[in-house]
Amino acid sequence: MTNQDQRSSYEALIKIEIDLLLEGVYRHYGYDFRNYSFGSIKRRTLHRVQAERLPTVSALQELVLHNPDAMHRLINDFSVTVTEMFRDDDFFRAFREKVVPNLRNLPQIRIWHAGCSTGEEVYSMAILLHEEGLYDKTRLYATDINAEALNKAESGLFPLQKMQLYTKNYLQSGGKRAFSEYYSVRNEVVRFQPYLSDNMVFFQHNLATDHSFNEFHVVICRNVLIYFNDVLQQRVLKLFDESLHRSGFLGLGSKEGMTYKLKRNRFTEYDAKCNIFRKTDERFELWNVQ
Repeated sequence: MTNQDQRSSYEALIKIEIDLLLEGVYRHYGYDFRNYSFGSIKRRTLHRVQAERLPTVSALQELVLHNPDAMHRLINDFSVTVTEMFRDDDFFRAFREKVVPNLRNLPQIRIWHAGCSTGEEVYSMAILLHEEGLYDKTRLYATDINAEALNKAESGLFPLQKMQLYTKNYLQSGGKRAFSEYYSVRNEVVRFQPYLSDNMVFFQHNLATDHSFNEFHVVICRNVLIYFNDVLQQRVLKLFDESLHRSGFLGLGSKEGMTYKLKRNRFTEYDAKCNIFRKTDERFELWNVQ
């Protein structure tokens, strides 16, 4: 057998092992990673095999099925928690300038941050809406599959060392005040002002298996869909379609160029550069903006 044949055989075996691992996790714990991007799942699985000092993916499967703590560690590996406040500042500037005017006439505003991770984008949105005079009538729903990340988000605590970057992002996104006004510092830890979390709700939600739970005027899901395969991307876009008001807005990440899939789910480009889309339904008129 040539080296190439050996490599192909090894890759095929790894694929079988990972498929069995994901199937076992789904059946035993209810977490469905079967339609996540295989390349990403493979990297994270092999990292966990090495971290647990195991010889094979099959050994990892045996461990996580019999050890909930090991499953918790695997969930943390599978969950992407890379985020920051006012990330991609041009997105928040476009939201402030182009989406906010459409929200002003609504008596109440409901926004869903799907895959919110540790909450930086949720607090960013709260600050933006506060400056635009809309936060008091807004409810922010922040969900993620990772319970540990949600606990961090709900605490409102962030490392002081990140504030220099976040301040820069905030100002470039069109921030109107001194960013330091929004938080206090103690022992190198930042706590955001309590009023910013007054209208936030945090809870677990699995985009791969769970259903819509409200009707929203805005759904923000940035840099999440890139980790899903085509099947799961379509499932999630349908979920967002079902969850959005008939002329609601969808904000995606800068790397999620899926215009053809969005059009199949009745979305049109609202700001192509910043990946902001609007749901359209020819049976209804769009909101009137004055």
